Amino acid sequence: MTAAQPIAHSSPLSLPPMLPSHGPWGHIPELRQDNLGLFTRAWRECGPMARVSFGFLTPIFVFDARAVKHILVDKQQHYSKQTRGYDALRMLLGQGLVTSEGALWKRQRRIAQPAFHKDRIAKMVDTMRIASCDLVERWAPWADGQTEIDAAEEMMRITLRMAGETLCGVDMSDESSEFGRGVAVMLKFFRKKISTPLPLHWKLPTAQQRRSDQALEAMDRIVHEIIDERFRSGVHGDDLLGMFMSARDAETGESMDRTQLRDELMTMLSAGHETTANAMAWTLYLLSKHPAVLRQLEQEVDALLDRPGDAPTLDQLKSLTYADQVLSESMRLFPPVWAVARRAEIDDEILGYSIPKDSYTVMCSWVVHRDPDLWENPEGFDPDRFSPERLAAAKRRGRIRTAYFPFAAGPRKCIGDAFARTEALVLLAAIVRAYRVELCPHQKIVPEGSVTLRPRDGVRVTLRRR
Repeated sequence: MTAAQPIAHSSPLSLPPMLPSHGPWGHIPELRQDNLGLFTRAWRECGPMARVSFGFLTPIFVFDARAVKHILVDKQQHYSKQTRGYDALRMLLGQGLVTSEGALWKRQRRIAQPAFHKDRIAKMVDTMRIASCDLVERWAPWADGQTEIDAAEEMMRITLRMAGETLCGVDMSDESSEFGRGVAVMLKFFRKKISTPLPLHWKLPTAQQRRSDQALEAMDRIVHEIIDERFRSGVHGDDLLGMFMSARDAETGESMDRTQLRDELMTMLSAGHETTANAMAWTLYLLSKHPAVLRQLEQEVDALLDRPGDAPTLDQLKSLTYADQVLSESMRLFPPVWAVARRAEIDDEILGYSIPKDSYTVMCSWVVHRDPDLWENPEGFDPDRFSPERLAAAKRRGRIRTAYFPFAAGPRKCIGDAFARTEALVLLAAIVRAYRVELCPHQKIVPEGSVTLRPRDGVRVTLRRR
């Protein structure tokens, strides 16, 4: 994959080039059929920035790491989340940390930040270890090299348990299927909703609309039950939910109402398991296709953990350097947050192009992470590119920070990125120590870009004991 050279500008403030399209709805049919392919084609044909036509909207796709830094870091105060995609997300998450802005977001971020400090995450490792060991034990009857399981579905189940226990002190194992199915239904609904030219608030009496309504009702019920039980107990606790319940506004002294608590908990449970689960599913997929990388990872894990069934302790996590590189490289090829949208609140200029006020800009890590000007052999799976030596060399060559942004970047970077990485490391080490995960033949693994990057039809695997 090679990016096109930037198209010559007719003036210093020309608009980015328009990607050719056909029909009254422009690129909407292509967006619905293969949105990752659309972003890739726009990059190949137009270069670092491209305009596309979505009916009445003309968003600007951004594929240059410098432009990403401009929008998400340098001028982030001039680019808001008042976009069509975030409006659709608010239908699920309300005004949680992912979707809120301004004073509300700043207040909620200050409250939530201590829950994700390193010392707090360290206390969560034991919970992650127990859940990982339970998964290894649960898989034991299937480890015959023949029984097929869906690794993506299994990762959704275990990461939701971890999120529930660590963030709100609730074992959601019994609810995991219902909540997880609800998230899956809502993400499919999200993708269709943002690709329709109709107003977002319109509800048509379709089967998909009914399924999404039912899914949201079920998820709301689960979240409200968790909140109500905490109030009934009379003890707030010191986890994230407890922090939100105990918080008081510095000016008014008011606490969060149940609606705000619902929004924050829905956000944390949804985002807190979805991103990690997808990262793990893609990592297991890549390891099954690259035996040399798998062998090196097994050597590191075997030297650390005494026997199958173990999971790393907090101190042992520091020794999982190659495992950390594997995860980083997996998230380069399959970034959990594969696209990030913002709306320009001022007239701006980026790379010599005019960015009019109210323009939607969409930064695509799926493409930036494959830019050959930034990454050697960009389509290859090479965890060593994240070794300290090679990272230092890339920095000396001038590669900027936003060449890699699997969880966005800047002040609105995902608050739980360190939590997700810790969780994934514990889980990956436990799985690799116990089993050889092998990809089932005759299946087509297709990445699907919704809010996160999922394997569309799962990842079918078999297990062998090690």
